Parts: sequence; structure tokens; C-alpha cells
Amino acid sequence: MNAMTDMKNDDVLTIAGRSYSSRLLVGSGKYRDLDQTREATMAAGAEIVTVAIRRVNIGQDPNAPSLLDVLPASRFTILPNTAGCYTAKDAVYTLQMARELLNGHKLVKLEVLGDEKTLFPHMPETLKAAETLVKDGFDVMVYCSDDPIQARILQEIGCVAVMPLASLIGSGMGILNPWNLRLVIEQATVPVLVDAGVGTASDAAIAMELGCDGVLMNTAIAAATDPVRMARAMKHAVLAGREAFLAGRMPKRFAASPSSPAEGKITP
Repeated sequence: MNAMTDMKNDDVLTIAGRSYSSRLLVGSGKYRDLDQTREATMAAGAEIVTVAIRRVNIGQDPNAPSLLDVLPASRFTILPNTAGCYTAKDAVYTLQMARELLNGHKLVKLEVLGDEKTLFPHMPETLKAAETLVKDGFDVMVYCSDDPIQARILQEIGCVAVMPLASLIGSGMGILNPWNLRLVIEQATVPVLVDAGVGTASDAAIAMELGCDGVLMNTAIAAATDPVRMARAMKHAVLAGREAFLAGRMPKRFAASPSSPAEGKITP
């Protein structure tokens, strides 16, 4: 068995009771067309695809092409998200609409934004929406700040995954505060997935080496010169980062240490 097969069989990501072999989640926006969306998603090996209900058609407009034509719900877990929502009320309404469009689908991604410039999460509104959605029977994955206290509160509310930003949405700046991310991971009782800020494959690998359970990205793939090739790179980066985390890296030292042992060496 090769490494990829081993990972698929022995190391799965479980969210809301369902297991996935891929730890790379992808978005469905910003691509040239639906064909490119499908090609990149397949190259990434993703099984969960996020959909901005306010921007991407999954049945809202029966006369327009639907994302579900190229990424059918029978093959992919469609993850409706509330991109573009700035209040708890709007976010809850959007996901209730998504549930109707997807025949009672429960797994959703909540994001409530604070402003149009930073797209930083508005945590008071996020907490309010999360509580409402959990009580309404949704399985809520939630975009949040990299604050371990806020993450813990979201867990206590009943969210099935917390998704702290690495840096601003669409910035490609990578993981700017690995220490906060580690604090979130260390006290997590649900999966932790980096959401927002990944720019290239090394960013995804670092997130996984830190101990994240997965990575969600859209712009890093869709805005690449060759999105399909970048999607493949991200697939391998997430796999490599996860393997490195499970392997356990060597300790850092302030002095050199020879690669070959001194004992038994050949002497003249």
C-alpha cells in the first residue's frame, strides 16, 4: 500500500459523525466557469465543497446553470455557507433557505462578517447565530477568530467544527499567528480547520503540521495561474503536513548533531 492509501484507510476526518478520507475542503467560487470548478475540485481530491448560497446557484434560479450539475450532491458533501452575511439574522435565514434547497441538509458553514474591508468574523453575531442554528437542528461548522476562548464557547454551544482564520480572507498571507492556532487546537474537542488566508502549498502543510484537522481554501486555488495544478499541489501539501504531524518532528536544537553516529566509525 502507498502512503495515500494508508492515509485514506487509517486516518480519517470525522465531522458530525461522517468520515472523510480527504482533509482538504474547497470552495466553489472565483473560477473561470463551472467546468474549471469541477476540474480543480477533482484535482484537489476534495469531498466537501463549500457553496456561498448568496452567490452560487444550487437551485435558487432554475433557469441558470447549477453547481450541482458538475458537483452532484450524490458524490460530494455540499457545505452551504453564509458568505456575505453581516448579521446573525441574515445568516440564519440563509442557511434555512439552503436546507430547503438541499432537501433537509444539516451540515452547514456559518460565517458572520464584521465589515467589508477586513471580512473579519463578527464574533458576537457569530455566537448568536450559532446558538440559534444548533437549536434548530443544524450541524454547524463555524468561521471564527483565532481566539481559544471564542473557539471554546462555540464548542460548548454545540458546533461540530471550529474554523479559525489564518489571515484575512483572500489575502494569501498564510498563518500569521501560529501560537494562537496551537492554543485553539490544544483545547479543542471538535475538529479544527484553518479557514482563510492560505496562499500556497507550504501554508497548507504548516497548518497540518501544527495539528489542524483540515484546511479549507478557495482563492489560493481559484486565483492561481493554473488552478488545477495548484489544487493538486494543495492535495499533496495537506497529506504531507498531516503525515509529518503524525510522525512527530525532531526537536529543535541550538547545536549541530551529526547525521551519522560516531561509534564504530572507520579510523585510519
